Amino acid sequence: MNALPPNEALVHLQSPDGSRATVLLHGGHLVSWIPAGGQEQLYLSPQSRFGAGASVRGGVPVIFPQFAEQGPGPRHGLARNRPWQVVQQDRGRDDALLVLRLQDDEATRAAWPHAFALELTVRLTAQQLDLELAVDNLGDQPFDFQAALHSYWRVDALTHTVVQGLQGCRYQDQVAGGAEGVQHSSRLELLGQGPIDRIVHEVPGGLGLTEMGPPPARRLALAFEGFEDAVVWNPGPQHGLSDLPADGWQHFVCLEAAQIQRRIHLPAGESWVARQSARCV
Repeated sequence: MNALPPNEALVHLQSPDGSRATVLLHGGHLVSWIPAGGQEQLYLSPQSRFGAGASVRGGVPVIFPQFAEQGPGPRHGLARNRPWQVVQQDRGRDDALLVLRLQDDEATRAAWPHAFALELTVRLTAQQLDLELAVDNLGDQPFDFQAALHSYWRVDALTHTVVQGLQGCRYQDQVAGGAEGVQHSSRLELLGQGPIDRIVHEVPGGLGLTEMGPPPARRLALAFEGFEDAVVWNPGPQHGLSDLPADGWQHFVCLEAAQIQRRIHLPAGESWVARQSARCV
């Protein structure tokens, strides 16, 4: 399990079959997922910052209502460094469930002037992690937003890791200033020779993340529902990030469900829901 400061407010989940997860109330931030009989699947930087106002490096940050600097508010929005509340925690015959909620207040409205509520549902079964993000417009005016589940998947060696399922998809290459491209190969190899930062559009419902080797060390099958985009990101060896070890880039890849290109227009009183599932194969 990833190491966390002892004073952090967090929730532990464990399903009857032994799969485990840990969620910080700060940011509604999933920081650990260990399938039954398996190993840690998420990367959390040992140099990550915690506490009020901090943005945790690793796990699954909730991105809302803007992606990166694509809006007037703070980078990646306001949800990832606000306190969330537990509204439900259950354990069934073969699963464990947690629901967290974030609602607007005076501080959020100073950064983004809308009435809203977010609910993040975390569900564990033996080999699968399901994340559902729901957005409610509680105001009397519509609003537009972007969203993502910015997942840092742990790998032993980035240079032996490939992403599968993006063949034929258009993408924006942020490293190349937003240049458009098309993924022609059935496998995107993460060679680690430099940063990779792609926003991939109209992603199919299923993707694969595989560590190659004799035999493969691990394979994750990812399924998206309601999210139209995906992001593939790694900062590369010259990352210069103060909250990431010099060699930390070698041990994760961000492959995340996202809604970026087409902002969601949510009328007053309406809701939007999207999901990301990860299964160990």
